Amino acid sequence: MFDFENRRRGSGQSPFFPAVHSSFKFCALIFGGEERKFDETLCAFFLDDVEAIADSDHSDRCFPLSPDDFVRVNPNTGTAPVFRSRRDADITRRIYERHPVLLDKSQAPECPVYPVKYIRQFDMTINSDLFRTAAQLESRGFYSVEGNRWKKGKTLYLPLYEGKMVQAYDHRAASVTVNPQNLNRPASPRATTPKEHASPDWLPRPQFWVEANTAYWPETLHWAIAFKNVTSSTNARTMIACIVPRAGFGHSLPCLMPRAGFAHSVPILTPPDQPEDEIETYKKTSPLLVANLNAFAFDFIARQKVQGQNISWFIVEQLPVIALDAYDRKFGNTTARELVLDHVLRLTYTVCDMAPFACDLGYDEEPFIWDAEERHHLQARLDALYFHLYGIEKGTAAYMLNTFPIIRKDDEEEFGYYRTRALILAYMNALVAGDTTTKVVVSRHEEAAKWDGLN
Repeated sequence: MFDFENRRRGSGQSPFFPAVHSSFKFCALIFGGEERKFDETLCAFFLDDVEAIADSDHSDRCFPLSPDDFVRVNPNTGTAPVFRSRRDADITRRIYERHPVLLDKSQAPECPVYPVKYIRQFDMTINSDLFRTAAQLESRGFYSVEGNRWKKGKTLYLPLYEGKMVQAYDHRAASVTVNPQNLNRPASPRATTPKEHASPDWLPRPQFWVEANTAYWPETLHWAIAFKNVTSSTNARTMIACIVPRAGFGHSLPCLMPRAGFAHSVPILTPPDQPEDEIETYKKTSPLLVANLNAFAFDFIARQKVQGQNISWFIVEQLPVIALDAYDRKFGNTTARELVLDHVLRLTYTVCDMAPFACDLGYDEEPFIWDAEERHHLQARLDALYFHLYGIEKGTAAYMLNTFPIIRKDDEEEFGYYRTRALILAYMNALVAGDTTTKVVVSRHEEAAKWDGLN
């Protein structure tokens, strides 16, 4: 099974099919009927010539996959995994051998690692009749209240968040500005400034608000996990998740909410009965899941699966996650669970509307001050932790981090070297030594010389 890109990267070479756009792909599938059985099949993906096939014994681009590889990597759909290299395939297979997928539907009954359900609250086209702008609400006698909400009598309108407004551990990464003159994209994100981030009272401005009783939330839950649906394997990061406050959410920002009581992944206007212990379990485990979703180790696997412009739920549910009991592992005197809960709290609780989240984690102080440098270190330590939890040694972690070229390019422009990689690898050493608190210092030249040529 040979997967080709229609473009040819050699100088002056025309596409395989000149009449077809170069961005399209095609697949050469060779098979011989049900009576011919094979233990494995030779595969190659993202090819732009046939040389890798001709020299398959020595090529990193062409490698065998077995039926077990198909089922292990995609247990729910049984579809073919897509790997750019033999090493990517080997790393991915080893991870899947050691860790469960988020939701394995091939088992009966279904037993998710985390008790979550995928929910899309509002479709931005189908449900647009429910949306109101600030000007519309004000003209109807509503007034702005705490939490970026609008109120009139007992009627309350919540902000409607979209994927363009969030980044990892940050639900206020951007506001939405509307330019009616831009016919292709009238609503565009405006990045939050450092001064705005530093204010614990500042909240992003959405394009729309929705009436509270149209956005389902369990009564005792005031926050949830959300992730950006629109993405690509060629973006800086493929999976971006955060904790979000009680609000409305467009389809580009689906939520993972408590699993019990849901029958369908559709907007629910009448809250179902939901056992309180399910809510409490969700509150205890969700910080672990959002950290797992944002880890580079997880993202590396996600990039092997996303071939379009969306990370759909059927992809996410088949990605390998860290089992809950693995968080009992100790690093020095601290368990992985304690470290994750502390760091997710510090990264998330930088704004007042996240106070319910902090309270559920047992923290009742003022929000943490937004500090970009401190956040870089907190996230690097979390990434180092997840490489350990996934069972990935330092050299392989360096290779995996080298597959994120945009992160590397941005670091080199700002710091002169791939600082994110250097910090993560240094924190891997610190965690092995049992140190979960010291801020590491990395050597620019030593790190560059050691890991830049890794492949």
